[in-house]
Amino acid sequence: MAGALSHIRVLDLSRVLAGPWAGQMLADFGAEVIKVERPGCGDDTRGWGPPFFSDNEGNPTEAAYFHAANRNKRSVAIDIASEAGQNLIREMVKQCDVVLENFKVGCLAKYGLDYASLKQVNPAIVYCSITGFGQDGPYAQRAGYDFMIQGMGGLMSVTGEPEGMPMKVGVALADVMTGLYAANAVQAALLNRAETGKGQYIDLSLLDVQVATLANQAMNFLASGDSPARLGNAHPNIVPYQAFGTTDGHIILAVGNDKQFRTFCEIGGNPALGENPAFATNRKRVENRDDLIPQVAEIIAQQSTNWWLEQLSAACVPCGPINTIEQVFADPQVQHREMQVELEHPKAGKVAGVGNPVKFSETPVEYRSAPPMLGQHTEQVLTDLLKMENDVLEGLRQSGVIA
Repeated sequence: MAGALSHIRVLDLSRVLAGPWAGQMLADFGAEVIKVERPGCGDDTRGWGPPFFSDNEGNPTEAAYFHAANRNKRSVAIDIASEAGQNLIREMVKQCDVVLENFKVGCLAKYGLDYASLKQVNPAIVYCSITGFGQDGPYAQRAGYDFMIQGMGGLMSVTGEPEGMPMKVGVALADVMTGLYAANAVQAALLNRAETGKGQYIDLSLLDVQVATLANQAMNFLASGDSPARLGNAHPNIVPYQAFGTTDGHIILAVGNDKQFRTFCEIGGNPALGENPAFATNRKRVENRDDLIPQVAEIIAQQSTNWWLEQLSAACVPCGPINTIEQVFADPQVQHREMQVELEHPKAGKVAGVGNPVKFSETPVEYRSAPPMLGQHTEQVLTDLLKMENDVLEGLRQSGVIA
């Protein structure tokens, strides 16, 4: 079966993570995604290692980082700083439905590759620009990176121990979430185009996304006027909902309602705690957090992690271990859901990858190809898409426009 977006062609001018993540999502859903890279070096993340995947002789191919966001794509190496390269992009845009880019504000206009220019070439194009701060406003000209966006956007202010240094999340979450928003926005624009015949421009910023995904913490502030503080592993609105020490490690207890709390207390041998009016409702437990948490910690410290996992899971009280990433991929549920996949790479052989979490019933995700080598498909794409003859391709190659 063809993928849900198998009728869509995407020209991906982006690099690093947010844009490529969006492109990979669209590619997983069946779109043809053509990744345009700079000859000679390509996407910065090709070199962001170690670790690297290696060929049969042990020579490094690309960094694992690059493999996180570039499967199911074809790579063409084109110098967009050259006039001939710009002409190639414009000709390709005529054959595409979507353009993704994450250049600095105004950068592509000097090449005639901005939305205003390309919609003259293809009025139906959906053009998505991803920047740190958006196309307008006092910060529009600044470069934006995930780490600084997590700080500026408030995420670090609610991450980490109360008395410790503010902490970023352990993955580039602002980038990943922006990629997901971009993929959503592109598909919405394509649906609108199907009704109206009109393309459109999408202005998406990492800072906007980070603010939007503060979720309940943002609403806690807007409702109260008080900035949420760091609570370590605790939750601002639910108690007990955090990590606790056991006799041999840690466990996450995620009580979501009053019945679950009473059940936990019964399993822990202290049913009176669950009936105590000071802790009987979540509102009371939040208000009396400082009194309750030491008592819960004392109960959990009496048994092992596995004991708690078995007892609480059997009673439908939400709980879980704190796994290393190695343990994640060894977990039977993760394995059953096929969240690790293998893809055939032209030099590295079979390489591991992380599966797409979306499970379609009619248009399943297909893992068609590993992330491409730099310029692996330049000749193929320009021949198929633009019907270029070999002598023209060779001339472009000799002049350094393509590789």
